[in-house]
Amino acid sequence: MKRLALAALASVFTLAAGSAMAQEKEIAVIVKTANATFWQNVQKGADAAMKDVQGYSMTFQGPASESAIADQVNMVDNAVNRGVAGIVLAPSDPEALVPSIRKAWEARIPVVLIDSAIADEASDYYQSFLATDNKAAGELAAQEMIERIGKEGKVAVMSYVAGAGSEIGRVGGFVDYLKANSEIEIVGPFYSNSQMATALNQTTDVLASNPDLKGIFGANEPTAIGMGRALSQSGRAGQVVGIGFDGNEDLQNFVRDGTLAAIAVQGSFQMGEKGVETVVKVIDRAKVDKNQDTGVVLVTKENIDTPEAQNVLY
Repeated sequence: MKRLALAALASVFTLAAGSAMAQEKEIAVIVKTANATFWQNVQKGADAAMKDVQGYSMTFQGPASESAIADQVNMVDNAVNRGVAGIVLAPSDPEALVPSIRKAWEARIPVVLIDSAIADEASDYYQSFLATDNKAAGELAAQEMIERIGKEGKVAVMSYVAGAGSEIGRVGGFVDYLKANSEIEIVGPFYSNSQMATALNQTTDVLASNPDLKGIFGANEPTAIGMGRALSQSGRAGQVVGIGFDGNEDLQNFVRDGTLAAIAVQGSFQMGEKGVETVVKVIDRAKVDKNQDTGVVLVTKENIDTPEAQNVLY
């Protein structure tokens, strides 16, 4: 019965989309936080896409931190209530945002997800999902770790927000690959809640309590920055193989000076750009792919100045 109801509402969405949405002018881009360069680079991509969009304006917002999930829920609900034309959303929690995304769907407002997924049962409520294949990205980082330290020893995992869609795939891919392909002992994961200072303190403690640590993985931008600073301050940069995630200036410098061996960098600009382009296509009733991979590049000291790396660094 539920499937029939969903199908019926989907038909209504399709038939009414053009006329109902064309009257609205705002595209709301809502990310996990406005206070990180990764998401600011997403905004740059969204701004670039808007240059080719006629008749619409864009708003960009995010909570003060990625752990402020209730604030993000309110932002989505407010966008629905003011009748925006479309929403580009990076959900901070796979479950908490589902009711808000459903409200948008019921209001015939298309939603394009970027970066992180929501619960599988809610897949009817959004029109497209653009992201790095986080599981594959985690596996790529794990392959690099094994390449550098071998198949034995201790590796610590410094994660960010427990249960976030990207975290589940990214950290899960990293840990599962190590378990399946080595005898490496996993220490952690430890959760920074995407706070650099928390990651710094956590990493400092991990390094102090594990003098035999061979490697360490920082799973997002603020976490990897805190991890890199702890490695540097402890005097163990270059001794412990550090692999980070994302590619702002701090992380690039850590790669250049050898504090980190590598960083896995997502196409954050592409997420913003393609996210806006995709939601506009849905508004115009054009066909879009349900899933779109925005890619990842493993950046090392050897390739950091190549065009492939420079295209994703920010």
